[in-house]
Amino acid sequence: MRKSGLILAIAPMIFALSACSSGSEKTATTASTPEAQVTRDRWNSIKSRGKLICGVSGELPGFSFVGADGKYSGIDVDVCRAIAAAVFDNPEAVEYRNLNSKERFTALQTGEVDILSRNTTWTLSRDTSQGLDFAPVVFYDGQAVMVRKNSGIKSLADLKDKAICIQTGTTTEQNLADQMRKRNITYKPVVFEDVNITFATYAEGRCDAITTDRSGLVSRRTTLPKPDDNIILNDVLSSEPLAPAVTKGDTKWADIVKWTVYSLVKAEELGINSQNVGTFTTSTDPDIKRFLGTEGNLGEGLGLTKDFAAKIIKHVGNYGEIYDRNLGAKTKLNLARGQNQLWSKGGLLYSPPFR
Repeated sequence: MRKSGLILAIAPMIFALSACSSGSEKTATTASTPEAQVTRDRWNSIKSRGKLICGVSGELPGFSFVGADGKYSGIDVDVCRAIAAAVFDNPEAVEYRNLNSKERFTALQTGEVDILSRNTTWTLSRDTSQGLDFAPVVFYDGQAVMVRKNSGIKSLADLKDKAICIQTGTTTEQNLADQMRKRNITYKPVVFEDVNITFATYAEGRCDAITTDRSGLVSRRTTLPKPDDNIILNDVLSSEPLAPAVTKGDTKWADIVKWTVYSLVKAEELGINSQNVGTFTTSTDPDIKRFLGTEGNLGEGLGLTKDFAAKIIKHVGNYGEIYDRNLGAKTKLNLARGQNQLWSKGGLLYSPPFR
């Protein structure tokens, strides 16, 4: 959902999962599990391995997508690259694992991946019963509905008795049911487990509409045979804060991921980007000196070098740069930043102090 600029860790558990559209799955899980056994050594395992293992979608342009050249790109990918830059001074020290919505939580909980950076919605149940620790939100989204332009459908009310394609077992599915129930609108859900089949069915005309995160609709629309023949309705069905996640149990690893994301936001607040970061190393501004590590040793508290933030910005850029190259006006998606702007520009992005 208004999902495609941020980091993460792991635990062995058997969970009963279901899938979620673009970023919103719901999942059941058993109550007890020895999480610490896997997670307590995650940070040391990453360091000794020499690379980060990052769980992504790999199928969502703008967020995580594998190009014809085999290279990964997207805002979720850049989050992982930023963490690798902070830890190894090398944004390419990342191995990506494509995970569908059904298997993504299991992969994180069992230690197959170090971090889940996969357009995933932060919810209370995922934060508690599933034992996940979420990093700061990297994209504020909301669920929406897409229809064909010539359908005459202008709002949810026009979907009465219409067929709507949905990915089953997801919060997307529940959100739609809740909203239609509140409005007393009957509809025909056409559900699939696989997101590709869901969109293919819509493209074939077997559904009058399809719903998921707005950002997911914008992204997937670019892959349809005639993208301009499809429009996204203005109705917003839910709030979908998309954030990276790690498993509970390794506080140090979770802190590294958390402050990597905050570094991307803070750099933009300070006006520091990948092109000018070198010019700020002689700044006398105490906030900038602490942030770049030319004064103090904040990085050491994370187990990183004091200039970890400078490495992140040098290699990957600030949040604005990441957003612009993956989702901005010069991309096919052309998503306005809206609520994903800095707080000082009317958005929701805000970093705690680096002190």
